[in-house]
Amino acid sequence: MNPGSVEPFAFVDFVRPRRRDRYWLHILLLILAVGTTTWAGAAFAWAFDQNRPPSLEDFIPGFASGFPLLAGLPYSLTLLTILLAHEFGHYFACRFYGIDASLPFFLPVPTVIGTFGAFIRIRSAIGSRKELFDVGIAGPLAGFAFVVPALGIGLALSKSIPGIAESGDLVFGTPLILRALEALVFPGIPTADIYLHPVARAAWVGLLATALNLMPIGQLDGGHIVYALTSTRWHKRLTWFFILCLIPLGLLFSWTWLFWAAVLAIVARRHPTIYDEYPVGPRRTALGVLAFAVFVLSFCITPIS
Repeated sequence: MNPGSVEPFAFVDFVRPRRRDRYWLHILLLILAVGTTTWAGAAFAWAFDQNRPPSLEDFIPGFASGFPLLAGLPYSLTLLTILLAHEFGHYFACRFYGIDASLPFFLPVPTVIGTFGAFIRIRSAIGSRKELFDVGIAGPLAGFAFVVPALGIGLALSKSIPGIAESGDLVFGTPLILRALEALVFPGIPTADIYLHPVARAAWVGLLATALNLMPIGQLDGGHIVYALTSTRWHKRLTWFFILCLIPLGLLFSWTWLFWAAVLAIVARRHPTIYDEYPVGPRRTALGVLAFAVFVLSFCITPIS
């Protein structure tokens, strides 16, 4: 959740009040997102049907042709449903507290996953730590509630091919929850031999979005949760600590962490002040622990290599 930033996949943007929704813009961005994610999904489906790993050229219009575009809809609809669940989790929490918020804006981008996610804009002040906590945590938990069944369905449609997951131009990491479900659906089969169906790949992207948003940094969802549970001082300390932790991850595992460390340090580090000293209570603290568990289950040190 970032003001004027490019937060991965989902965030809340604090701006000056503007109550009129431009419905045409929401619809246009959604239609474009359906297009870009359907193209990405068709590339995944084409490679899956041919029992080969996806190639980078599959995702570039003009290089790849001949695959049926509608084959990308299972991936597209699964991913957009997860992102919508995340954003409407924030949106309905705002509505519950009378906080003025926009409908979701999608970010369609022709990448290997087809989108940079979505965000809502919060157009009025958040008055208490409890409100901040509920708005911050509602998105990741709602999205995760859709990710898990999508993973189960996608794994049921997946197949085993020796070494397939470590072949080709794109090698995807395996979060803990995905590995646990793979062990149930494919007992005794190593991760490297499991070829994820496009529906499972969309759920994988949902896990990536969940993990990125739950990082306890600045104005990400995880940062809001930390701010509500602790204090401004601890929020600043933990924000810098986790930003600095991304640097060795980038040097040792994936350069993309260096990119996110720079972006978050520049545009997502600060947090609007909430003038409320009352604690959120034991129930919300327990939910905060649950959110941390979801983060651990969803996080992957090397998402894509």
